[in-house]
Amino acid sequence: MVVKIRLARFGKRNAPFYNIVVAQARTARNSKPMEVLGTYDPVPKPAPHGEGNPFKDIQLDVSRAKYWLGVGAQPSDPVWRLLAMMGLWEPKFRPGMMTTTTTTATGGKAAPPALPPPPDGAPPI
Repeated sequence: MVVKIRLARFGKRNAPFYNIVVAQARTARNSKPMEVLGTYDPVPKPAPHGEGNPFKDIQLDVSRAKYWLGVGAQPSDPVWRLLAMMGLWEPKFRPGMMTTTTTTATGGKAAPPALPPPPDGAPPI
């Protein structure tokens, strides 16, 4: 029995609203979930009192999310991003992110990263 944490869509056309749910992997997207962990509203809301940037509303029961992640529930990609924004999960590597390797002028191959200098009193490698 594979358990996933995923989004279940609600709301009107062009006005999505999602429940963050725990469900078995083989069930339909909007079928009855095992547990509802929270909500996610992807439509940006204006900042209160007109100050600052618009924000997207995320409500999440953090203790239950930690429990389900601890017992092996697998988050879907959108939920993974939401959990990473809240600091509950490590962000995934995305192809557009910067890498730390640099290319050499000759050959165009990636140069290996330089080793840091050894601490004082340590023998060289």
